[in-house]
Order: sequence, then structure tokens, then C-alpha cells
Amino acid sequence: MMNIFMKPLIWALMLTAPLALFPLKAKAQSSLSPLVEVWKSPTCGCCNDWMKHLQANGFRVKGYDKGNNGKRSELGMPLKYGSCHTAVVDGYVIEGHVPAREIHRLLKERPKALGLSVPEMPIGSPGMDGPEYGGQFDPYQVLLIQTNGTASVYQSYSKASKTSSTQAAPVPAMKDWAQGEIRRLDPANLRLTIKHGDIPSIDMPPMTMVFYVKDAQMLLGFSAGDKIEFQVVPDGKRYLVTAIRKAGI
Repeated sequence: MMNIFMKPLIWALMLTAPLALFPLKAKAQSSLSPLVEVWKSPTCGCCNDWMKHLQANGFRVKGYDKGNNGKRSELGMPLKYGSCHTAVVDGYVIEGHVPAREIHRLLKERPKALGLSVPEMPIGSPGMDGPEYGGQFDPYQVLLIQTNGTASVYQSYSKASKTSSTQAAPVPAMKDWAQGEIRRLDPANLRLTIKHGDIPSIDMPPMTMVFYVKDAQMLLGFSAGDKIEFQVVPDGKRYLVTAIRKAGI
């Protein structure tokens, strides 16, 4: 016969056993979330915002503040599809501001490919969609990149553009001039797209990205295709051109 003093102890063990196992179960479920490893510049705020976007959408994220040029090359992602960060998840390469939705789709469909890319840094893509962009949106495509360097459209994103009259606050100009080529001018929105070389002062590798200016007058006399020299400084989560001139002048 069971001792009457043993019954309360047995009931207590039965009640607390599931609670004791719960942390182990939660930990096991967490370990099943895909891990995304990200190589980026330590000064790139939009990269950090993209990583937060992934975490909010079910991914574990680990970042390396070492820049991404070397890693991109090592992984075989062509430079023409390059952006400000390079990532790896479950054997696939992810370049740039790819929406978490497409990464989940990639891992579900498992196509034979190198990975996905959103070239450059389109405004409105995850990590490039903060309040400092005033609701602006540039249509962009998520590309499926093959190991031979060819690409096809994996998903297209489009939305009516919105404009903002908000101007960046003045900031001190840096000393060094960066080299680049204007790819697109958008004076109405105080921005321009520049394909540029390495910018050591802000720890930014060569890429094509969107920059901002304080005044549209700064862009007068410039056209797409112009070779330029420019000064740029961080301004929150974006980058502000404080001076610009045609190369060789």
C-alpha cells in the first residue's frame, strides 16, 4: 500500500514535469529556425535593418562586420549582382536586400541555383524602407542566380512611389574625395545613384547605391554617365553627398 505521505509528492512531480521539459522543447524548436550568416560593413545601418527584418520573420541571424567583397567573391556571386551585404543560409547565397518571404520560398522549393540577389540598394526593399525615406519606393526584382552567373526573375516588387520633402540635417563633410559614375539622377527626391569605388572613410566597398543631397541645386549640370568625385558622410541610415564635382576638374 502507498504511503499517504508519498501521494502529494507524486502529484507534484506529475504537475511540474511538463513545465520542466518546456524550456528544452522551446530550445529545440528555436534551433530549427534557419540560420542566416551575414557579411557587411560595420557602418551600414540598412544592413542592420535587413537583419532585423529577417529576425522578425523567423530567421536566426549572425553578422560579421568585415565587409562583404571578399565573401561575395569567395561564394561565387557575380559583382554585377552585388549589394551592401552578402549572406549564406542553408547552402544558398543571399545578396542584398532580399525579402524574407523569398528566402522562405527558396528554402521550401530548393531550386538548383547559387542563390538570390536584389542588386544595388533599391529604396523600399527590406532594410531600405525606414521612415527616413519618406515612403518612397523604387520597383525592384529579386533575381535567382545560377552557378554559371546567369539570372532569372524570381519575384518582382512594385508599388506607387511616394515623395517626401524632408531634407537631411547638415553634417560635417569628410576630407577625402570618392570616385564614381552617376547612374541615375533624381533631383525631385534629392537623390542620385552612383557606381563608386572603395570609400575607406565610411568603410564602404565598391558598389552601386543611392545617395542623398541637401539641395537639388547640387545636381545641376550633371547627367547620367558623368564620371565624378564626391564627398559623403553617414546621415542616420542613409548617406549624404556633401560635395560633388566632375572628375578631372
